[in-house]
Amino acid sequence: MTMQIDPTLRALADPTRLRIMRLLSAMELAVGECAQVLGQSQPRVSRHIRILCDAGLAERRKEGSWVFLRSTIGQALAPPLCAATARLLAIAEQEDAGFAARCAEDRRHLASIRAAREQQAAAYFARHAAMWDQIRLLHSPDEPVEAALLAALGDGSLGALLDIGTGTGRMAELLAPRAASIIAVDKSPEMLRLARARLQHLAAPPVDLVQGDFAALPFADASFDSVLFHQVLHFAQAPELVLAEAARVTRPGGRIAVVDLAAHEREELRSQHAHARLGFTDEQMLALMTSAGLTPALPIAVPGQPLTVKIWTAESPQTAISKAKAPSL
Repeated sequence: MTMQIDPTLRALADPTRLRIMRLLSAMELAVGECAQVLGQSQPRVSRHIRILCDAGLAERRKEGSWVFLRSTIGQALAPPLCAATARLLAIAEQEDAGFAARCAEDRRHLASIRAAREQQAAAYFARHAAMWDQIRLLHSPDEPVEAALLAALGDGSLGALLDIGTGTGRMAELLAPRAASIIAVDKSPEMLRLARARLQHLAAPPVDLVQGDFAALPFADASFDSVLFHQVLHFAQAPELVLAEAARVTRPGGRIAVVDLAAHEREELRSQHAHARLGFTDEQMLALMTSAGLTPALPIAVPGQPLTVKIWTAESPQTAISKAKAPSL
């Protein structure tokens, strides 16, 4: 990726575009979210976004009927001009009190938008908890996916296992013979009640059920040898932050496994089943894992009708690295 100074400065010479870039410094955003935060029409915001993309400051990605936007300048290996532009914008927010206040308000507005969506998703889980296993079968059959996951995890011990978004506890039950200890976390109290009933027969290892948010895990750094997301990450408004949080709690040499849908066009899963993302491409997952400081392995595909499931695994570096928290929204 190359940038030129003249288009860069022209693209940044607008308050709205500066606000968009500061929002993108934290995470990928849907274009509709940008329009809501900025209080402007989507066509007007799209024009601003086109200018940023033409200047190489951002890039768009279509997912079903939604378009997502990400910054190109804050990446770890960004070229010098990109990195300098990212630093300039960060310094501007630190030094310009008016700009800082505007950016803080934008982030609060974004947080409220996403909180409303999360409340809708929580209500969905509460309504459908009792039939969750049957709902999941609408997407793909369990048996071939579980067999592929077991193969991907190999024959060794999983050590201390964290099952993020445990739902009814099915995966904790499946992996219990391979784990030294298990903590299963879910945000939904209704799901945890079902998981508790399902897992109460397990004698060793017992499963510790914890209510918590996958974007703010209530665990210390480097607490787990294995971390699992099973059909969970597509509910994340900001999957990059969720994976970074998982990487934080994974021990050096530990492993993270993501079982989720391959990218698809089933738009009804957003409206009917609270999906925030229509699956993931291999390129997206590679970028997410790499940005979280992980070393990805080759993905595994489990074709299904109508949707394909992918299993992505990655390893945490043997030497612990410092994982800075993303800016709070």
